[in-house]
Amino acid sequence: MLDITRLNLLRTVIATGSLRASASALGYTPSAASQQLAALQRQTGLQLVERAGRGIEPTAAGRALASESGRLFEELSRLEGVVGDLRAGRVGSLSIGYVASVSSTWLPPIVDALRTEFPDLRLELRMSEFADGQRDVEIVIEDPDAGPPPGVRVHRLATDPYVVAVRSDDPLAARPEVALIDLADSTWIDNEPSDGPCRRILLDACTQAGITPRFQVQTPDYRTALSMVATGIGITALPRLAAVDLPATVVARPLVDPTPIRFVSVAVRDSAAANPPTRRVVELFTAVAARPE
Repeated sequence: MLDITRLNLLRTVIATGSLRASASALGYTPSAASQQLAALQRQTGLQLVERAGRGIEPTAAGRALASESGRLFEELSRLEGVVGDLRAGRVGSLSIGYVASVSSTWLPPIVDALRTEFPDLRLELRMSEFADGQRDVEIVIEDPDAGPPPGVRVHRLATDPYVVAVRSDDPLAARPEVALIDLADSTWIDNEPSDGPCRRILLDACTQAGITPRFQVQTPDYRTALSMVATGIGITALPRLAAVDLPATVVARPLVDPTPIRFVSVAVRDSAAANPPTRRVVELFTAVAARPE
């Protein structure tokens, strides 16, 4: 492979018409520059320069090689720009995992900001319930029974107490808050697809209150559960962050004695922590979590 620095020297000599000026511009001594040109001639097997009086002149082969190498240096310049963009986070990819209860409220404005600030960034969005280190940034629910995986750091964003959603004509709707014990005889609508941390947080609070929820309806998500509440079939308990855009006939009341509380956190993979888009998305999630309700 041809030596790039020697090719650049040849191009500079032809552009300036002077070995001495070229050597000075590139940080060589005239003797060193002459030796580099001689080495390029040996490497190519071509006579690229020849003596002319006290100086040197490029040959036809030298001029042709310098001209043809122009596209190579244009591409190298482009690649240097790519490196600069990568360092600044303007290109590349960022994978984000998120829990369902923040997808409709937190995620859209953050994605919009990232697309504006990093227009060439490829975003990968995947729903996930816990930090597994498979994505650069994950919005997760802290699991009291498990710590983060190796190579992942977790920062708490928000404290999210649970509420109970009931029909507006339910006597419980007239209360400013509802004790868990008062839901002992209610028909419960489950809204968790698996035995994740959100379900365990709620069931642990029920155990403390001395009740066992009577789940009679299983739905895959909060939105479907709220629609079921609107029919009057039962009540559902869910995190406050998920109790948004309630059906017209449904109200949410704080749960107390005790209040189930989950902690929403951002988990960042160590290998991605220094990337500008990663730092920015953490800033955006922190800001949106701190907004007043």
